[in-house]
Amino acid sequence: MTQAILDALHNVMTSPWIYLALFAVAMLDGFFPVVPAETSVITAGVFAASTGAPNLALVIAVAALGAFAGDHVSYAIGRTTGSRLREGRRSGKAFAWASKALAERGGLVLVVARYIPGGRTACTLTMGAVAYPRRSFALFDAVAAVSWAVYSGLIGYVGGAAFENDPVKGLLLGLGIAVTITVVVEAVRHVRRGRGAGEPERALAGLRD
Repeated sequence: MTQAILDALHNVMTSPWIYLALFAVAMLDGFFPVVPAETSVITAGVFAASTGAPNLALVIAVAALGAFAGDHVSYAIGRTTGSRLREGRRSGKAFAWASKALAERGGLVLVVARYIPGGRTACTLTMGAVAYPRRSFALFDAVAAVSWAVYSGLIGYVGGAAFENDPVKGLLLGLGIAVTITVVVEAVRHVRRGRGAGEPERALAGLRD
């Protein structure tokens, strides 16, 4: 059974269509966050290290481009639904705090939100809703998308290199590293909320719920 799964994954990863698939998954994740974009990029990184295919540099490039495109779709959705975000019973307060976070921290909020589960979509929607300057949004989003793609691809590559002859263990290691980092980020946010310094983050959480 395991070998059959490995063979199927190997066939997918060696296909020239893998790059288009990664682009599409990363893009969809920007406004439909149930799509497992990070897992897909980590998996590609594992196989890049353990089998040599796909090419890691191309994986990172198409993932970054897909994430960048998806974020702009989410931004556009925010621009067209901004009034509903402001007036919604559950999102109104969150919208106000997110606006405040943008005013205080600017586009850096977008880079940080990339590593908060669900935060990416909440932040891009809010930035669109408050009509954050598109050129500045594109600049910060480029940094966020590239850093995320590099992070995800390299985590997978490290896992694949550690277990070169066992991609399954490499994938588990890569996913384990990603989950650990997420847990640490969430723990830090929880502590900051407890100290009363997490209002902007609560805003993003409110938009996700």
